[in-house]
Amino acid sequence: MKTYHFKGLLQNDGWLENVAVRVDDEGKILSLNQKNKSDNNSGIIEGFALPGFQNAHSHAFQYAMAGLAEKHEGTANSDDFWSWREAMYQLALSMNPDQMQAIATMLYSEMARHGYTNVAEFHYVHHDQQGRPYANLAEMGSRLVAAAKTAGIGITLIPIFYQKGGFGQSPNERQRRFISPNIDEYLKLLEASKNACQFYEHANLGIGIHSMRGVEPDVIAKIAEIGPQDLPFHIHISEQLKEVEDSIQYLGRRPVEWLLENVRLNDRFHLVHATHLTDEESRGIANSKANVVLCPSTEGNLGDGLFPLRKYQKEGGKWSIGTDSHVGLNPLEELRILDYGQRLISHKRNSFYSSQQGDGGMYALEMATITGRKAMDNYTSDFFKIGQPLNACIINASSPLIASSSLENLASTIVYASDSHMQLGVISHGKRIENNHQESDSKIRSAFLNTIKELKNR
Repeated sequence: MKTYHFKGLLQNDGWLENVAVRVDDEGKILSLNQKNKSDNNSGIIEGFALPGFQNAHSHAFQYAMAGLAEKHEGTANSDDFWSWREAMYQLALSMNPDQMQAIATMLYSEMARHGYTNVAEFHYVHHDQQGRPYANLAEMGSRLVAAAKTAGIGITLIPIFYQKGGFGQSPNERQRRFISPNIDEYLKLLEASKNACQFYEHANLGIGIHSMRGVEPDVIAKIAEIGPQDLPFHIHISEQLKEVEDSIQYLGRRPVEWLLENVRLNDRFHLVHATHLTDEESRGIANSKANVVLCPSTEGNLGDGLFPLRKYQKEGGKWSIGTDSHVGLNPLEELRILDYGQRLISHKRNSFYSSQQGDGGMYALEMATITGRKAMDNYTSDFFKIGQPLNACIINASSPLIASSSLENLASTIVYASDSHMQLGVISHGKRIENNHQESDSKIRSAFLNTIKELKNR
C-alpha cells in the first residue's frame, strides 16, 4: 500500500490541489483526498498529475528504423509511403524474437519516460524469417507482452489479420512473416495471443485488420460479424491517396464508404489514420460512434496528409493519438502537431473545441485519455477514480511556466508550452517510473544497442 501526494491532480471537471492518492498493493486507487498545505507527509511529489497517456497505435519493431528513411538519392526520384514501406519490409524480415523483445522493451521504456502508461500494439510480424509459424503461434506477441512487463506499462496486444498484398493481389514474398491465409488461421493466432496475455496482469487483447487492401473486404465484414464482440477492433484505413484510388477501382467504393455500408460499426471500432475522408464519411464515422486514431508525427513524416479534424469534431467524432512508427514519442507533441496542422489549413486557431469544452488544452487531454482508453478496452471515463488503477503522467511543478500558471491556464500551458524535460515520469498501475531512474535502464539500453549492432541497419 502506498500514498502519493501531488501538488495538483487533474479530474474531468478541473484541478484538485494538494491531493493524496492512496493505492493498494495492486496499484488500484483506495482514496483521493485533498490535504492541507501544512500537512507533513512523506512521499510528496512536487508535480501535477495528468491521467496517463494512452498510445493507441504502435508498431514496436519500427522504432529500430526511426530516422533512417530520410536520405533520398537525387531530386527526381519519387520517395513516398510506398518506398518507405520497402525499407520497413527489410527490417521486418531481419529480426528474431529476442531482437523484437529488446527493441520493444527500449521503446516502451521511452514511452513511459514521455508520459504513456498504456500501449495498443498493432502487431503483424507473426512468423519466422522464412514465413513459417512458430511452435507458439504467438511467439512474437508474447515477446511484446514481456517487453511491456519489463518496462512497466500496460499493453493491449492486437494480433493483426494480414492476408493480401493489395486489393485483389496475393501477398508478396516480403510480407511472408505477416500472413494468415484465412479466418480460421487468424482465429488460432488470436487465441494464442490471448494465452500470451495471461502472463502479465496488465496485458489484454484486441482484434485487428491490417487494412482493406491487406484483407479481402468480404472477409473483413465476416470477421467483424463472427469474431469476438467484446474486444476493441482496430484497422488501418484511407491512409494514402493511392489506397483510396485502388479501392474505388476494385470495389467501386472508397474504403471508409465501403466499411460504413458493410460493417456494423460501434464504439469498439478504431479506424487508424482515416486521413482522406469525404464529408459524408466523416459524418458516418461519427454517427456510428466509431473512433479515429491519429498519429500526427508519423502521418507528417510519411506525407499522408491532414485528417479533416474540424469537420469530424463538428459531427461529434471522437479521436485518440498514437505514435505508429515512433519518429515522435511525446504525446504533447502529437497533440500540438495535430492542432497546428488544422490551424495552418483553416487559418483559424481554435481547432480543439466542443460545445461543452472551450479550453483547448483540456479538450485535447480529455479526448486523448477517454477515447485512447477505449482503444485499450477500458471504458472508464473518469480521469482518476476509486477502484481503478492509478495511471498518471507527472509534470514538474517547479518548471517556470508551470509554476507561474494559474489552475485555469494550467492544462493548456502543459499541452502547448511544455517539453519532455518538464515530465518527471509516470505512475503506471500504482508503481512510479521516474525518468532515467529505472533500475533496469542500463540492461534495457544495452540489450537494445546490441540488437541494433546485430541488425546492422543503423
